[in-house]
Amino acid sequence: MDPRIEDVELPPPGGPTADYEVALVSLNQWQLAWRRFKKHKLALFGAALFLAMIVIAIVGPLFLPYDPSFVPSFDSPFCEGSQTVKAFSGCPPLTPGHPLGTTGRLRLDLLVLVVNGARVSLIVGIGAALISTIIGTIVGAVAGFFGGLVDNLLMRVVDVILSIPLLFVVIWLSKVVGNGDWRVILLVFSFLGWAGLARLVRSLFLSLRTEVFVDAARAVGVSDTRIIFRHILPNAMSPIIVSTTLAVAGFIITEAFVSFVGYGVDPAVTPTWGNILTGGQEFVGQGNWWWTFFPGVAIVITVLGINFMGDGLRDALDPRSRE
Repeated sequence: MDPRIEDVELPPPGGPTADYEVALVSLNQWQLAWRRFKKHKLALFGAALFLAMIVIAIVGPLFLPYDPSFVPSFDSPFCEGSQTVKAFSGCPPLTPGHPLGTTGRLRLDLLVLVVNGARVSLIVGIGAALISTIIGTIVGAVAGFFGGLVDNLLMRVVDVILSIPLLFVVIWLSKVVGNGDWRVILLVFSFLGWAGLARLVRSLFLSLRTEVFVDAARAVGVSDTRIIFRHILPNAMSPIIVSTTLAVAGFIITEAFVSFVGYGVDPAVTPTWGNILTGGQEFVGQGNWWWTFFPGVAIVITVLGINFMGDGLRDALDPRSRE
């Protein structure tokens, strides 16, 4: 045996370790994205606003004293005297029992209307964005992966969908078929709002299908369906997530506009932020500014929160960004 080996003193088991240790942590793309997203303060603020609106829409009506169609009795001096203009236009904000005031005509509580209206507005926005994302992702993935005749047929369908005026279809179906039902509006948004995303996904798949990992999967006999949804799609999720987030804001604004012009959700059945604005426009001239102000603020806060969050997600999910 080499005597130099015998002279070496090995540390006993469980003995002291080296003074310095280097720990390498491997992070996947989602962990890296979350780390970058947490550094985006404006995006965190936007996500907090959006989540707060969702919580208010879910649990808020449970803590309110009455439903949106209830006409409470008024004992405030601001609301007495039905012959006065002030009484006809409703109670102002900070009236006892009515922190946001009341509407004109039936003098419904505005806080109750805004909180309950958040439910349908957010359901339509989030639901339509999710459904349209699923349809657009499937169509775009199939078109981009297979190409050829399949691609041509699907893209011609997309061209037809893009040529249909969305607002006209929503107005016609909501009044003629749905009688102002919010479910009809959600379905129209869902089945006419996926075409733009389908083109985006198609372009991503056209680029990714030529990558080495796709050729390797084909070489070992992986099916086309598995390659599409298990190998290529995860690498294309970043722009899809950002597009879906921004689509929520777009659908909320579109529903509010359609309801505002009187062709959306029926205000006698379900309150939404849009149809609350419709009822208040004739009373603005009488001094009732709060009827349109508070639902408008709710829309602005929600859309701003979504846009801030989408901007942060775009930066966080960009693989070229640096921390």
